[in-house]
Amino acid sequence: MKKEYDFSKGRRNPYAKQLKRQVTIRLDDQTIKYFKVISQECGIPYQTLINLYLRDCAVRNRRPSLVWKESRKGAA
Repeated sequence: MKKEYDFSKGRRNPYAKQLKRQVTIRLDDQTIKYFKVISQECGIPYQTLINLYLRDCAVRNRRPSLVWKESRKGAA
């Protein structure tokens, strides 16, 4: 390895912004704790683990099972 490198003629990766995008998402504490435990077991950051899980769902075209219970009369 060289002691110094010359980056004066270097340029930024034009595709860097397309790799990932920052978004705000609200998750309940129980979900965050769940992914944090798994991420410690795997040795990767929990946000990366959540991204990998969501990407896997998208690739496999998985959809959540949304079954809503009927509300009771008089319930607020």
